[in-house]
Amino acid sequence: MKKLTWMFACAATVLLGSAAAWADKPTLEITPFVGYRMGGQFDVNNPPTGYDDSVDLGDSGSWGVDFGIYRDPVSYYELLYSQQSAELDSNQPGLKGADVKVEYFQLGGTLLYPYDNWLVPYLSLTIGATRFDVQSGGSDSETKFSGSLGGGLRIPVGANFALNFGLRGYLTAVDSDSQFICVGSGGSANCLIKSSGSAFFQGEASLGFTAVF
Repeated sequence: MKKLTWMFACAATVLLGSAAAWADKPTLEITPFVGYRMGGQFDVNNPPTGYDDSVDLGDSGSWGVDFGIYRDPVSYYELLYSQQSAELDSNQPGLKGADVKVEYFQLGGTLLYPYDNWLVPYLSLTIGATRFDVQSGGSDSETKFSGSLGGGLRIPVGANFALNFGLRGYLTAVDSDSQFICVGSGGSANCLIKSSGSAFFQGEASLGFTAVF
């Protein structure tokens, strides 16, 4: 986790250094947001039966922040952080009520389409990492490669502020031969493994408030 945070901070420093040349144009923006995240399914290793059972991650609220450094008036480099804590939807002992925290650390870019002054569509593409952390049971966190595709509408509120309505899909690559996020300990541990195919997918709807500097 410390290594991931350090890499994220370094990326922010590099992008900040590129902003100095834009004194007469939009330089940077910050968008705190709240949202609702849906989807996410795990296969649970069930040794007593010898079969894998599917367990869904419950839908729940999310929050995050999107930080942008403008490349030109209609596009910017993007640093995105979003997190959700949700319970596993399972009645199995050891899994029932277990909370999983899912965090996304993403780097990419956004393109604005300012066709008029009151409604601005945008498209965002990012790559980065997903961190899974079970909040109970003594499990270690796991970090996997991921990417996201998002879009939405921006409604300007004055010259330097805007409301953002966004939709974003996150896709996380999961090694089908590995087990991770183990709930419990010893012989009673249940390990969550890859979902459908070798990917873990979630969708998020969000509402944010953007300040442009």
